[in-house]
This record gives sequence, structure tokens and C-alpha cells, in this order.
Amino acid sequence: MTGPIPLPGNRWDLLDGVRPARPPRVSVIVAHYAQPEQLARTLHALGRQDHPVERTELIVVDDGSPEPPRVPDHVRLLRQEDRGFRLSAARNLGASAATGDVLVFLDADTVPEPGYLRELTRLSALAPDCVTVGRRRHADLAGTPPDQPVELLGPSRELPEPEWLRAAYRRSRDLLDVDDRSYRAVIGAVTACSRVMFDATGGFAESFDSYGGEDWEWTYRAWLAGAVLAHVPAAVAWHDGPEWSDREDGSTLAAKNAETLRLADLIPVPGSRGRGLPAAHADVVVVAPETDPARRFVSLDSVLAELPGAVEAGHGPRFDRVRVEVRLDVPLRAGGGVVRAAVERLDDEGLGELTLCDRGGRRLLRVRATRAVARASRWRRPDLFPRAEIRTDRVRALTEEPDLAAYLGGWG
Repeated sequence: MTGPIPLPGNRWDLLDGVRPARPPRVSVIVAHYAQPEQLARTLHALGRQDHPVERTELIVVDDGSPEPPRVPDHVRLLRQEDRGFRLSAARNLGASAATGDVLVFLDADTVPEPGYLRELTRLSALAPDCVTVGRRRHADLAGTPPDQPVELLGPSRELPEPEWLRAAYRRSRDLLDVDDRSYRAVIGAVTACSRVMFDATGGFAESFDSYGGEDWEWTYRAWLAGAVLAHVPAAVAWHDGPEWSDREDGSTLAAKNAETLRLADLIPVPGSRGRGLPAAHADVVVVAPETDPARRFVSLDSVLAELPGAVEAGHGPRFDRVRVEVRLDVPLRAGGGVVRAAVERLDDEGLGELTLCDRGGRRLLRVRATRAVARASRWRRPDLFPRAEIRTDRVRALTEEPDLAAYLGGWG
């Protein structure tokens, strides 16, 4: 099959069994800090891939190690100043230098099996909206020869995989069934995406200066940009050491809480943001109609009353993570919870747009998913997400100027 493929919804399964007509040009970006033995093992494993060598670019980005790492001549080495933990900046630096159509992000302590690149990049090569995550298994590889085949060594020294992650993949059928919080199942050390999708996100957030969370925050922004999320269990890489949350150093919970607090400030979706504290970023916004001040007030106020936490649409950093837009097409007065129900239905059914009309069929407002708008714009196709329409008498157009005192006082 040739040419990029626009996928509806999150239907990566439509490409089951399909291979690119030609293997993609792949850039592998390996983040490293003071891990010479682990890096040697990972680079050796990358040299054993069954993806064509001439279609593979290897880039090591060193995050300011005291001693520069040694890499083979065919591996490009980039270095950045040591200013603390800057994994996001390292990945961005590697991506800026990459020439491949598909970017693969690995950590120096994560060793891929021979079929890893072929399996992980297939979907992104066919459909550039795809963000894929491989299977990260765990093993104690310390002290073993770096040239030992990891597909044989790993199982003999295996450590437990995180059960919460395996359960997430089982429940979602390898991320075929996703929602706004599925970003939590994407692990940055075993991730691939197209150059198109990476550029659409603007890259990793370089404000992260400690371990954890930068991959989830990036994936959430990719989701809003219309990403198709997919878990590829056949793409196996072995992490040298246990899962981070399983390490018995006495500080795991405090570190995890710090990560959660950081993400609560950056990912405003319910289940990630605070329950009562206001979010730093807008999640649901309402776009007011062009009308006189009184009707504009009632239109906005009555809709926002049904959507706790929603705000009027605006500009600036606060509005760069909007998930749902409620666009009012005419001055109106909402009631009876119908707008809230429409937003919930948009989420529950994975709709791109839900239109509310009056009983006569006049359009009153549209509830739209940001990710659907982004993908429609990228492909210039409005049919990649399902749409629906509701006719209701609980939202009525304001054809005349309302009595604001009566509206606010509750007697009219």
C-alpha cells in the first residue's frame, strides 16, 4: 500500500496485516546519561535489527554526562550541557537533527529485540497519525556481555512487568478502545511516531526537570492533535532493571506524588486535574455568539452553569490544551442539563461533533472534540469521526432581548 492513510477514530486495526510498500526511513533517538555499559548493549541490539540498515539513522543524545559516551562511527552523537535531568530537551534535540519519516524514542537502558523497529514503526509509516508504544519488559542485565542476544538473555533474567500496565492493554485491546486518559499507557522509552505527528505536538515539554511524566504530557498533547494510539506487543524492548514504582528506595510514593501534581497542572482532563481546585489550563470552552450584551450574557451564563469548570474561550497559554469546544451558533438559553449530557455523550461515544437543534431543526450549538477538529484540518476530511444530532426543547433560541433581572432573580 502506498501513500499516507487517514484513519477514522482510533481504528488502527484497519491496518492489521498491512505493510508499507517500502520500509520507512527511521530515526532512532537514544537518550543517555552516564550509562556506558547499557548504551553499548542497546547500540549492539540496534545493530541487529531486521529493519534495513540503509533506512535506519541512529542518534545518541547525551544529557551532559561527565564523560562523553563512545559510539560507533555510524552513530551520530549529540551532547547538551548538564543542567540537571533534561530528558525532554534531549529527545527534542535528537528529533531536531533527525531526518527520518518515523521517529523512535529509546532510553539507553532499554534494549530492543531484533524485530523491534520493523514492528513499532509499521503503523506510523502507513498512517502518520499513529503513535505507537511497544512492550517494555524488564530484566536484570547488569554484568552480562553487551553482545549477548537480548531475546535469549532477557527471559532468563526477567523481572516482573507492571500489572497495571498489562491490565490497561488487556482492557483496551492494545489501545484500540481509548479515552481521554489513555495517555497513561504510553511509555516514552518505547514510543514511535511520524515526523508529522511530532511536529504537530511541538515536541516534549522542556519544563520537566525530574524523572517521570514528560511522556504522558506529550502523549496527551498528541491525543489532542488527533493522534491514533496503539500498543504493539510484538515490538519488545528489555529495560535493564525493575519498573520504577517497584524500586525499594523509600522515596517512590513521594516522587510519584510530585509527578502527579505536575501533571495535574498540565493535563486538565477529569481524572487527571484536581477535583475542586481550578485547573491552570482550560479543558472545556464555550464560544459565545455574536449578539447584543444581554443575550450574550444569558447564552454564556446558562451554558457555563451546566458545565462546572468550563470557561469562555480565549487566547494564550491557558487555552492550548482545550479538549472540548461548545460553539453557540445563535443566542440561546440552556437548561435541563442537556448541554452537560451532550458533552458526556461526545466523550462516551468518541464523537467528533454533536449538534443540538430545536424541534424545528434549527441549529443551536455544536459540541466538538478538539482532536477531531485537528485531524479533519490535517487531512481536509470531516468524516474521520462520527457525528450526531439531538433535537431538544431544553435549549431555546433568544430571538428578543431578555430581561436580565428576571433571569438572574429566577422569576423569568
